[in-house]
Amino acid sequence: MRSVMDHEYCRQLKQDGVLFDDPRTLAWAGRDWGRLVHRAPLVVLRPRTSGDVAAFARFAAEHSYPLTPRGQGHSSAGQAQAPGGFVVDMRALDSVGEVGADSVTVGAGARWSQVLAETLPRGLTPPVLTDYLELSVGGTLSAGGIGGATQHHGLQVDNVVSLEVVTPQGEVVTCSAERNADVFDDVRAGYGAYGIIVNATIKLVPAHTRARRLQLRYDDLSVFLADQRRLLAEGCFDYLEGQVELADDGVNQYVIEVASFYTDEPPPRAAAVLGELAYHRGSEEIEELTYFEFLNRLADAEAMLRAAGLWDQCHPWLNLFLPGSAAEPIVAGAVKDLVPADIGAAGFVLVYPFDTGKVTAPRLELPDEPVAFLFAVDRGSACADRAATRRMLAANELIHDHAKAAGSTTYLGAPVPAAQVT
Repeated sequence: MRSVMDHEYCRQLKQDGVLFDDPRTLAWAGRDWGRLVHRAPLVVLRPRTSGDVAAFARFAAEHSYPLTPRGQGHSSAGQAQAPGGFVVDMRALDSVGEVGADSVTVGAGARWSQVLAETLPRGLTPPVLTDYLELSVGGTLSAGGIGGATQHHGLQVDNVVSLEVVTPQGEVVTCSAERNADVFDDVRAGYGAYGIIVNATIKLVPAHTRARRLQLRYDDLSVFLADQRRLLAEGCFDYLEGQVELADDGVNQYVIEVASFYTDEPPPRAAAVLGELAYHRGSEEIEELTYFEFLNRLADAEAMLRAAGLWDQCHPWLNLFLPGSAAEPIVAGAVKDLVPADIGAAGFVLVYPFDTGKVTAPRLELPDEPVAFLFAVDRGSACADRAATRRMLAANELIHDHAKAAGSTTYLGAPVPAAQVT
């Protein structure tokens, strides 16, 4: 059987320094953030231009090889892998173009931190940012891109002006809501299955210079969720998220995290609405930050996790969109017996609401209700401890199946089955 490298085209690409089939590169492309699925491709393309991507896509289509884009490889279940096919390493396509009055065009390989480095000095920012800024633009637009500002603006895929896409047949297409709208709708949150995003023109809005961050504590899940709903309805904070802090004795804490962005003074309505909430008075934490310090707040956590050897663990993650009507029983059932060891030292549990009417990307599957909750049970385990990893995955499967039966949808892909980890 003829191998990929028997083709003169591939040999030329390898000679040109853009196509790789060495064991180290293939091993890199065969793992991801999750470190649970290991499936190496046949070759890895490291394009220098979008034209390189298009030409290689045509070759892949002609010879029926699967082709998968990879940015920062932050998928947790092998979504950026291409067993028996080709991986396109998008990281070099990271240009950030001239910042306009209300938009900027960037390469799909650019990280959101790079985008901010160009837009913030001009007083502009993307409306929605994920909590971690070192993800690629193409990666989050291929998945969705949720964050604390989704309550106001939808996901990152809902804040795109236009895209340059390489179709599976190798055609370069510019698309938007008005032009080639079918392609535009397919690739946003399409996980690369309907085309590879190579450039994106992203909406920008005026950026404030300061952020006031508040953390409000609860010991009752029902009250916590009710106050989150109130904050969503009021819309008085620029950022709204929430976490579950697990305890060994089973007495969990629930934390609402909100932030106001401002330049001179925080908006008075944000302060006034705090008096209407039922959090534990005196437990609140208030922090004043620059706008960028707030956006980049996970940088210190990343440094600590790397220093502790926890960053490169296995990550048995589960991310769901819960229907608002079923959020409380699903979350209650999932966390009632959880203790810190069940999610690992680097694990976390997120719960926060958003308005599904703000979401326009049709490929993003959401519960059919006006309010949905992101529910993330994102665990960490030592990769050498396969038994612990399997236990975490099995627990994720139970939560997933119960939530799906209640009308939930999965985000960032279905969980890895425990039986797959040997």
